[in-house]
Amino acid sequence: MPHDTPLIATIVAGLGLAFVFGALANRFRIPPLVGYLVAGVLVGPNTPGFVADASLANELAEIGVILLMFGVGLHFSLKDLLSVRAIAVPGAIVQIGFATLLGIGLAWMLGWSMGAGVVFGLALSVASTVVLLRALQERRLIETERGRIAVGWLIVEDLAMVLALVLLPALAGVLGGQEQADVHSSGLLSLPASYGIWGVVGITLAKVAAFVVVMLVVGRRVIPWILHYVAHTGSRELFRLSVLAIALGVAFGAAKLFGVSLALGAFFAGMIMSESELSHRAAEESLPLRDAFSVLFFVSVGMLFDPLSLISNGLPILATLAIIVIGKSLAAFVIVVAFGYPLATALMISASLAQIGEFSFILAELGVGLKLLPEQGRDLILAGAILSIVLNPLMFLVIDWMKPWLEARAARTAAPAETKPVGPATEPGQVASVASTFQKEDGPPPKTTLTGHAILIGYGRVGGLVGTALKEAALPFLVIEDADKTLAKLKADNIETVAGNAANAEVFAAANPEGARRLILAIPNAFEAGQIVLRARAANPNINVVARAHSDAEVEHLKGLGADTVIMGEREIARGIVEEVLGNHAGQKPVRDAMAEGAGAAPIALQS
Repeated sequence: MPHDTPLIATIVAGLGLAFVFGALANRFRIPPLVGYLVAGVLVGPNTPGFVADASLANELAEIGVILLMFGVGLHFSLKDLLSVRAIAVPGAIVQIGFATLLGIGLAWMLGWSMGAGVVFGLALSVASTVVLLRALQERRLIETERGRIAVGWLIVEDLAMVLALVLLPALAGVLGGQEQADVHSSGLLSLPASYGIWGVVGITLAKVAAFVVVMLVVGRRVIPWILHYVAHTGSRELFRLSVLAIALGVAFGAAKLFGVSLALGAFFAGMIMSESELSHRAAEESLPLRDAFSVLFFVSVGMLFDPLSLISNGLPILATLAIIVIGKSLAAFVIVVAFGYPLATALMISASLAQIGEFSFILAELGVGLKLLPEQGRDLILAGAILSIVLNPLMFLVIDWMKPWLEARAARTAAPAETKPVGPATEPGQVASVASTFQKEDGPPPKTTLTGHAILIGYGRVGGLVGTALKEAALPFLVIEDADKTLAKLKADNIETVAGNAANAEVFAAANPEGARRLILAIPNAFEAGQIVLRARAANPNINVVARAHSDAEVEHLKGLGADTVIMGEREIARGIVEEVLGNHAGQKPVRDAMAEGAGAAPIALQS
């Protein structure tokens, strides 16, 4: 019966309503996450009808955070993380400090104590992991320098909040709250106040350092070994299970043994696993669960929201929202510009961080439990989280609208001083090089001088083989790619590239589709490939388009949009098997012809 299965009821109601309202939101060109939040409000305790189990929803959402940070770690390396430390560390610290001061100011205006102001300000200073990563993934920015800065910033905020969560119980009596030695931060760490402030700080930092050392020394050997061992068993089920077990196990162990947050533990597990050759497959296997549980995160946030609070606390909510969206974003903007990065980059980082989420809720609950934060403060934090999450996609749209104007203004300003370096004067070996990369990314890429060439979209497992064949055949071609590691490899191989997403009009135009002879879509995403096909046909009706697909539906979709040849991987594998089995027998040709006809067209020859 439903009342005997709260977990099943929560998952079914959460995902079911999230799908319905997410689809409606998408239909009206609203970000689907708004629909997920509405679904959470409807199954929450503040609206009539079915009420899901809030505690179960929160735990399910935590799994989504773990898997999402694990996925980000799979695309990172320690070198990537250290490369942005010069801006991520001071940037996060300045933003946290500025937002906390603004929160203290609002708390003073509302008549709260200093302790309430500190907790309130800290809760408003830390961005949501899920929202930030979702925004970066949708714009394919995770593997760019801008994405690395945002993620590095997030990691510093995460560490700062872990420290705040263990310090608050020790400082509760000093700040005017109820001193409780046994209160700890959602199971992360339990340190008695008798250790003193510096003792708590020292032990916390020592535990975090111990976790990092264990992951770098032990995890770097054990995790890749486990993956390779399981891969050699040939069982896809076991491989998928090993990926999930490592992600969740390391995150939980890090939280219980070392006092590190679940999200940070999962990030390090993914970062260590990224050194394995199987990291790409690991990312693919964990993707469906990451998406499902991240949806439950938004549902769980919606469940906490009381719509009536918008009326009872109207002005304080607006002030809270202003601190989140304007105040702390302004601090991020100033620090990024101060380091010499372009305005468009500073705006992108600011928009990414202009929201709050899971750590804010933990801080709010801890503050209320310690008698530091009034319940009104928790309500304001929840309302600020909901509204900032809803507004976050709109901020990116505003930035996209402002970007051409900012670029034109920056070009006019820089014109009289062309010899002035783009990057900052400090740390030229690191930050300056990153800044110059950002300058390249924020402006339209230069247009190629190639004509009669092939445009190869994507240089992964398939695209790499195609590129090698084109190079050996001495055919002119260029590659459009957005993964930094792959771009570095292409540069080392002296292959002309356009950095970015081919679905972007400026990026695709830089490949000179008007003068190209052939477009080869080696990316696995048929829907994104379809957008590129339409753009190519509009630019050059005579261009020959070759694409890949994984199903008959994708074949029909791409051919319907104008692709000349669509090659389905499964059919090509079957064709290879048929050739091997039948050899040159007389009966081979009809089989091959039938398969080619089913595939839509035979593979195109690499000829000039």
